[in-house]
Amino acid sequence: MSRLDGTTVRDAVFDFLRRQGVDTIFGNPGSTEIRLLRDWPADFTYVLALQESIAVAAAAGHAIGTGVAGVVQLHSAGGVGHGLGAVFNAYRDRVPLLVIAGQQTRAMLTTRPFLAADEPATFPRPYVKLSVQPDRAEDGPAAVAEAYRVAMTPPRGPVFVSIPEDDWDRPAGLVPGRELHTDFTAGPVTLAEVAAELNAARRPALVIGAGVDEDDAQDLAVELAERLTAAVWITPLSARSGFPEDHRLFQGFLPPVRDQITARLREHDVVLALGGPIFKYHVHTEGPVLPPGVRLITLDCDPAQAAWAPGGTNVLSTVRAGLGALLDLVDKRPRPARPARTRPQPARRGDPIEPELAIDTLRALIPADAIVVEEIPSHRETFHARFPITRPGGFLTTGSGALGWGLPLAVGRALAAGRDERVVCVAGDGSSMYSIQALWTAARWRAPVTFVVLNNHGYEAVKELGRRLGAATLVGTDLHRLDFVQLAAGLGCPGARVAGAASLTRELNTALAADGPYLVEIPVASGSASAYAEPAG
Repeated sequence: MSRLDGTTVRDAVFDFLRRQGVDTIFGNPGSTEIRLLRDWPADFTYVLALQESIAVAAAAGHAIGTGVAGVVQLHSAGGVGHGLGAVFNAYRDRVPLLVIAGQQTRAMLTTRPFLAADEPATFPRPYVKLSVQPDRAEDGPAAVAEAYRVAMTPPRGPVFVSIPEDDWDRPAGLVPGRELHTDFTAGPVTLAEVAAELNAARRPALVIGAGVDEDDAQDLAVELAERLTAAVWITPLSARSGFPEDHRLFQGFLPPVRDQITARLREHDVVLALGGPIFKYHVHTEGPVLPPGVRLITLDCDPAQAAWAPGGTNVLSTVRAGLGALLDLVDKRPRPARPARTRPQPARRGDPIEPELAIDTLRALIPADAIVVEEIPSHRETFHARFPITRPGGFLTTGSGALGWGLPLAVGRALAAGRDERVVCVAGDGSSMYSIQALWTAARWRAPVTFVVLNNHGYEAVKELGRRLGAATLVGTDLHRLDFVQLAAGLGCPGARVAGAASLTRELNTALAADGPYLVEIPVASGSASAYAEPAG
């Protein structure tokens, strides 16, 4: 550590972040952060969001795009509270974030002052990997450095550091430079046992979790699937797509329902889950967690997940390192392949526009290198059936369910891409209203995002689940008189509304060709939510 030669806590924190490759900080300012925000360094970009959850989600999108932990500045106490829904999503989706929150002056804390957080390190738990307020001002840079390293260590996720506002000007030393290598895998005996089971399998299957895409291991997953002639599924409610969905071995997405998962896996003898659990349920059913006679092996980096998993064998490993080791041991053997998944029929053209037509048309027009962000709970199953994702890193959604993630996530991902890639965010009317202020940030930075809002005038996914439970009506699920084009215009983002099926292609082409953000609202038929399909057979 350097000697105290005029360096402040603020200087040391910026120096550390600079050395990690961080050059962008997302935030929403308050009075307890003024000492941090004044005289902003020229080599850092500050991206203002109009609400804290938007700052957190945008930082998450930026982290996914850059591979560097997203850094977000939040106001003390209430500002942190506003952001916690997005912190929850980042935790569940394993996105590395460093959240730096303000706190009142140290000398005032014993008097419970205005804007102070009473127990700042407790507030964001349990949805952060580490949460701390340093005991001494001079410990701040080391606390930030430790938190950053924890965020970037698999399984990655958000961390939280609370800094009293007067700490930023106190003297402190620079954080010493050091390297952190985070790839790891199981021992050779364990991997040899896994490979032996795969080699002996007659009907193997792979279940691909978000961790495959997180670890940039899609190519290795494809190679293993082809070597095994394995049927390939994606884990329930996965935040990413780790396998090309137009591949002949791809079978679809496992539903988050216990008996439907077992029905889809029962014809296999060995199932290897990579980068995420298969036990993510949304609707309860009784029955076994695995079909009788099926051997499940999960390879992932998360020890907590290994501890709570209700079945199978868990192998702790980062995905790319583990797959690379397995490919040295797994033989290529001919096996009968499952029939390719059946593609849906083209959607009916006409009015009112069905969600299927909107999705089919967007799929036909979207650039091949576009990044798709999806937050349409009412039509998620329909989207996955009709919109195969084929490129690594080409798909993002929420794997945890706290709405309002999609729009700001898309903005942050687009800012990471610069002008080289276009992001297309497909969101529902209900989802969009949780974070509509993200359009202002998109407009402020001319982010290359096309926002496609499917407006079915309600929380249709909730209505559908209610119908499944026998509810004739469900209070609080109708959304009327929302004008997304006017909302976008008021926030500085141009847009248009599709008048009918005849203008759908024209309006989408305009939105996709825009230089900067653009919103297109597509009114779609209500009462058409896709629900988890019943298992066949």
